Amino acid sequence: MKKVILYTDGACSGNPGIGGWASILRSLGHEKVLSGGEKTTTNNRMELMGVISGFEALKEPCQVDVYSDSAYVVNAFLQDWISFWLLNNWHTKAKKQVQNVELWQRLLRAIESHKVCWHKVKGHADSELNNRCDEIARNEIKKLQM
Repeated sequence: MKKVILYTDGACSGNPGIGGWASILRSLGHEKVLSGGEKTTTNNRMELMGVISGFEALKEPCQVDVYSDSAYVVNAFLQDWISFWLLNNWHTKAKKQVQNVELWQRLLRAIESHKVCWHKVKGHADSELNNRCDEIARNEIKKLQM
């Protein structure tokens, strides 16, 4: 199974506001950069889109190490919020509807054929690829502001 490293980030100018996301995929000495944005969105939606776009770009089942500074995304898997949400028809322990259900469902479909290991990185720290993703996501916001 091919090994892939996926770094992602999302950013938003205002929350809600104009947002951008970025993904960097690395495998076997190759790198692919993906990015995009939306005029009206939230930071959490952009964090999810960064991860989703990376997985949707994969053409075969892979072993993927995901690196993100988003506790929202990473903890959903590391703390297994996902299983609880699925058992409770996409409701939280507080009985509230999970936010961004359609994106969570899209992410689950995107990862189902892969072996995934989730890693939380500190944002705006010394992670070169996380910092690159942040810069790319912020540039997507600038493009939409023009």
